[in-house]
Amino acid sequence: MGLASLDLTEFRSFPLAHFSPDPDGTTVLLAPNGTGKTSILEAVGYLGTGRSFRGASRDAMIRTGADDAFVRATVLDELREVLVEAQLSRHGRSRVQVNRQPARTRRDLADAVAVTTFAPEDVTVVRGGPSGRRDVLDDALALVDASAGPLLEDVARVLRQRGALLRQLRGRLDASAEATLDVWDDRLASLGDDLARRRAQLVDSLSPGVAERYRTLAAADVVVRLTYQPSWQGPLAIALGAARDDDLRRSVSTVGPHRDDLFIEIDGRDARSQTSQGEQRSLAIAVRIAVHERVTEVRRRPPLLLLDDVFSELDAGRAERLLGLLPKGQTLLTTAVAPPPALADADVIDIEAVRGGS
Repeated sequence: MGLASLDLTEFRSFPLAHFSPDPDGTTVLLAPNGTGKTSILEAVGYLGTGRSFRGASRDAMIRTGADDAFVRATVLDELREVLVEAQLSRHGRSRVQVNRQPARTRRDLADAVAVTTFAPEDVTVVRGGPSGRRDVLDDALALVDASAGPLLEDVARVLRQRGALLRQLRGRLDASAEATLDVWDDRLASLGDDLARRRAQLVDSLSPGVAERYRTLAAADVVVRLTYQPSWQGPLAIALGAARDDDLRRSVSTVGPHRDDLFIEIDGRDARSQTSQGEQRSLAIAVRIAVHERVTEVRRRPPLLLLDDVFSELDAGRAERLLGLLPKGQTLLTTAVAPPPALADADVIDIEAVRGGS
């Protein structure tokens, strides 16, 4: 799989833009900070995941003064061209289409534009809240497990419906409402146990790769462990029953897969609070590379790797070791400084050659 071309209209700072990367190797987008090079990667990532890897809203990705933004990509998939188009709308409904057909699930997007990403913000995956770590796992699941995409959509839908019911009840539960809540609890229990099991299996499969890649990046012989931590013990149905009074009082679902976490340790230290920023950054990169390698192993072809400003806060030694870890396949890389000598053979594109569709 390889991105052959990308066209943007009214996306971020680009009225128009056209981009044709190397379909098989590494393409470097070289430009000073603030010129829009990250926006190119953001647009590609949006086609593959349906959201911004920067955590931005859809409105933020639409150029100031415009009502809609458009992203159009041609992807080569085993000699077949796949057309992927997204419309981001301020007032109407945003949509993504694959070969003119609506993409309805995460799996549809992942099949069309399989991407893995590293950005400076990824350090928050290690030191930030649990939601970022869950997103990493769920994005990977959508790439490696054909039925995970619909499962994730179902879990999100049930949580929305259960949450709306809890807010509506305002702590008061009559017989009719109790029967409705029982239905949503049964559904959430089944789906939540399934999702937690799949996430835990994924973490087990990723853990050795993360440890090995971290040791290479850090040039240190350390023990790295990843552990999936559900927000409940035993069957989720029992946990939901035990938490019902609290859920009614607080009008939120206090247990479930939306509250789970990924615990990461380096030599027994909690990576969130007991490691340096350099260790956290190397760990975040190691997680992304391990995910990329796992996806490649399962899908039997590498996803598109997006590396945003990856050298900005790495010392020369870690940057060189990272380049040695870059997997085969198509890579899009942004940098504000001249790329390292190891990338001498990569295509280097000035962002101004992309702007305006030139």
